[in-house]
Amino acid sequence: MRKVLVLVCGVALLAVAGVAAAKTVTVTITANGYVPNATMIAVGDTVQFTNSDKVAHQVSFKKTTGVSCTPTPLVLQPAQSGSCTFGSAGTFSYSDPNVKGNKFHGTITVTGSVPGGGSITLTVKPQIVIYGGNATLSGALSNHKAGENAEILAQPCGQPSAAKVATVTTTTGGVYSAQVQPLKNTIYTVKVKNSTSNAVSVKVRPRLRLGKVAPHRYSLRVFAAQSFAGKAASFQRYSAALRRWVVVRRVVLRANTSGVAPTVISSVTFRSSVRARLRVRAVLGQTQVGSCYLAGRSNIIYS
Repeated sequence: MRKVLVLVCGVALLAVAGVAAAKTVTVTITANGYVPNATMIAVGDTVQFTNSDKVAHQVSFKKTTGVSCTPTPLVLQPAQSGSCTFGSAGTFSYSDPNVKGNKFHGTITVTGSVPGGGSITLTVKPQIVIYGGNATLSGALSNHKAGENAEILAQPCGQPSAAKVATVTTTTGGVYSAQVQPLKNTIYTVKVKNSTSNAVSVKVRPRLRLGKVAPHRYSLRVFAAQSFAGKAASFQRYSAALRRWVVVRRVVLRANTSGVAPTVISSVTFRSSVRARLRVRAVLGQTQVGSCYLAGRSNIIYS
């Protein structure tokens, strides 16, 4: 009887420990969006949304399997809070369907445990690449198990959910590594069975190539996975006296049919009377590239 009681007490303690291990993370809804807009939790954890704005906001998940929210739908008046508990691992994107633009968008990455105990780590280098460049994802299983299949999941900017792009196998010590070539700003996670790593982000700059085709005549080509036709690039010269780049003129990009999918080329040929032997470059600013790219800078040439 004593052994039975000990066993029952042990099971009860484990159950209590499991409940105690669950935690609650707060996401604040402000006039400028969610703070933070990217959250990482574990299976069984809860995210509490608190509306600190002066108007009502709704939190709507694109994928609802494994998500339990109160109230439902999750519409929060000013100063009101609601919560969602996550019962499965994965990346969950959410937004306010009543607000236009990209301001009210967020993600919650829910991690699980690696079979046999432990967790998955994920790092990326570099965190910023120029279009066409590679980044290296690497990490390890904390249980050091080799021979596990690790799925690389990618969620490019503008896509509603992540998709598998590669599978690698863990080696000695549970280590894995993979090269990726993002076409736009992309969020990556790694999944082993039902467990998901933390999320990492790789930012992408469009590739700009500036050339001189004749005296006072230049060409600019922009390579990306989308067209920038109609966008304005800044042609600049370096001023040694001012020790900074000075805008000479702005040029509007046009569509170019020479790109091979998924690459889209936007280009322009233009004239400039800037005097010879000055360092010049072209810049495509953040307002021109939008939210799926970082601002781009061309190579530097002499006028």
